[in-house]
Amino acid sequence: MTEPIMMQAEGVCRNYGNQPVLNDICFTANKGEVAGFLGPNGAGKSTLMQIISGTLSASSGEVLIAGHNIQTSPIQARTYLGYLPDRPPLYTDCEVDEYLQYCATIHGVPAASQSDAIETAKLKCGLQEAGRRLIFGLSKGYQQRVGLAQAIIHSPEIIILDEPSSGLDPNQMVEMRELISDLKADHCVIFSTHLLSEAYQLCDRIMIIYKGEIALDRPASSFTSESDLEQTFVSSTGHSHHDI
Repeated sequence: MTEPIMMQAEGVCRNYGNQPVLNDICFTANKGEVAGFLGPNGAGKSTLMQIISGTLSASSGEVLIAGHNIQTSPIQARTYLGYLPDRPPLYTDCEVDEYLQYCATIHGVPAASQSDAIETAKLKCGLQEAGRRLIFGLSKGYQQRVGLAQAIIHSPEIIILDEPSSGLDPNQMVEMRELISDLKADHCVIFSTHLLSEAYQLCDRIMIIYKGEIALDRPASSFTSESDLEQTFVSSTGHSHHDI
């Protein structure tokens, strides 16, 4: 059975002044799917993540979240969304539990359900023992986990992650990828990355974004190897993966 479409983007464009940053972006993402946007820095990935999360308006086009237009019906659309930007929105002088309770409140989780929501988010993100720790004292990897926990605290159906492995050491990258992979059982996951290995290992679908356009959209299973993905990236963009 085909999973329902959770997100649909049609003709999304974004300009800064006279400079186009995104041009005619069209895609869908389904429940139970990990959809990844792979591209170099400056390709427009973060701008796209901001638009589909509702934190930035498109210049034209539309984004539908479970049928709700993110610009004209933002309150309804955002109830389906969890978002981890490239810089996690952390209050580092808070304890983890304190911060997650704040996030639960602003996401509309009822007070009677907040304790369970916090414990569930910590369990999914490997933070069971970190609840009473101050965020500023956590490693970069654990701070990223807290950022992921705030994105799922209200059990959204769609999770948007902008460069979730950025700044992590190799071991932390592996741990973050495992966490993301586990999330797709209950969520539609959309993320951006400049790492070929991350896209190949995590995605059900890979969309190569280059100069603000989707240069390629293919099932990850259609690539025979990471090397095949690399060769496809080069042929689609004219750039080596070493440039991204």
